[in-house]
Amino acid sequence: MSADVISHSQDCKNLNEWLSYLETIHSSEIDLGLARIGIVAKRLAIDLSFAKVITVAGTNGKGTTCAFLENALMSEPAVKDALSNSHLSVAVYSSPHIERFNERLRINKEDVVDQAFIDAFELIEQTRAEISLSYYEYTTLAALIILMKIKPDFIILEVGLGGRLDATNIIDADIAVITTIDIDHQAFLGDTREKIGFEKAGIMRANQDIVIGDVNCPQSVINHAINVNDCIADTNRAAALEKIQLRNRDFIVAEQTNDASEQPRWQWQYSANSSNQALSLNSLIEPHIPRDNVATALMVLQRLGIELTENKVNHYISQTKVAGRTEMFTRQCDIMLDVGHNPHAGRYLAKQLTSLKIQKNYTKVIAITAMLVDKDIANTLAPLAEVIDQWYIAPLDVSRAATIELMQESLSGFTNSINCFDNVTQAFKIANQEVKPTDLILVFGSFYTVAEIRKQLI
Repeated sequence: MSADVISHSQDCKNLNEWLSYLETIHSSEIDLGLARIGIVAKRLAIDLSFAKVITVAGTNGKGTTCAFLENALMSEPAVKDALSNSHLSVAVYSSPHIERFNERLRINKEDVVDQAFIDAFELIEQTRAEISLSYYEYTTLAALIILMKIKPDFIILEVGLGGRLDATNIIDADIAVITTIDIDHQAFLGDTREKIGFEKAGIMRANQDIVIGDVNCPQSVINHAINVNDCIADTNRAAALEKIQLRNRDFIVAEQTNDASEQPRWQWQYSANSSNQALSLNSLIEPHIPRDNVATALMVLQRLGIELTENKVNHYISQTKVAGRTEMFTRQCDIMLDVGHNPHAGRYLAKQLTSLKIQKNYTKVIAITAMLVDKDIANTLAPLAEVIDQWYIAPLDVSRAATIELMQESLSGFTNSINCFDNVTQAFKIANQEVKPTDLILVFGSFYTVAEIRKQLI
């Protein structure tokens, strides 16, 4: 079913006007809590019980995990009508967007049209009355209203911030997924992985399938997964706990030995339990997204009862590319865009660049970066010290932008090759004038940074 099924209204506001309005109606940009949105959701009779719902939380890897699940599920024949040639309808709600707000909700990979959001915003405005909603709460409710109209078979909800108090957590999902846990958003989630893990684990429910993909999972996450099942009677608790699937216990990633002339291959293995057969997928191709996120998504698919074969999984892998996640372009030289903006992302990016630098024999790597002031800038940039030859830094044109001075201070501990610019576009323009075809330009540090450059490349 198409995404424009909601009837058109006569309201004069266009989508941009609505979004500008939503930015002004609440006291703060980030205001965690389920009380306000819960009241309005009840008035709107929000109910997604018609679909299989998967909620994905974590510090990094949420978007790529969602994209892999989306591709895989859309490749499956429709279970509800085995005689038809149709496929499952799959919706993904995610944030933030890179270029257009509509990217936040897609149905079968197509962004929802403006009018669907406008009609949903109108309904919320009429319903909320005295309740003040943040931008994110308002837009999340709009997405849920649209999904109720379209009724897809699967709904994948990417958590925005944290989990326990995130707006998406008003929905009881069939499967709760935790990708990775690392330090980010400390002011809201805590300053340790254990504290942050507890907040992310807040999406879990009793007797629910739970998939934990972190290779070094905080104990707080595991404890919460067990604790939410404590209310279940002893006869059912063992079965409930069996639904918790933990990386490096229940499913693992293993390297596969290859000849030097062959492309890298890897394995995904799932251990058997009382209700499921063991499964080993060998000779998997190298993904465009992190292997860890593919591994987590495969565990989700297994819990959904999707038959997994090497050929099918390699097809899913080849089809899954995500904008702004180690995304490659070639112009005067190769250009990589990555939205990474925290220490975990910095470490992953450094590893990928080290491998790519050897593989492509790049002469020089120039990093163009701009970040937000509330990020751990020093520990995000430091892992890249050995692989970046020149740094081009600039401020973003947003209220939370880090200053040039702050970024210089963060970089000065490990490099003197720092060039400062008034904005990201200027830095990118100068870099393009100076590079050779054998160089690589890396643009990273924020969704805002990538958005500013990506629109020039598309």
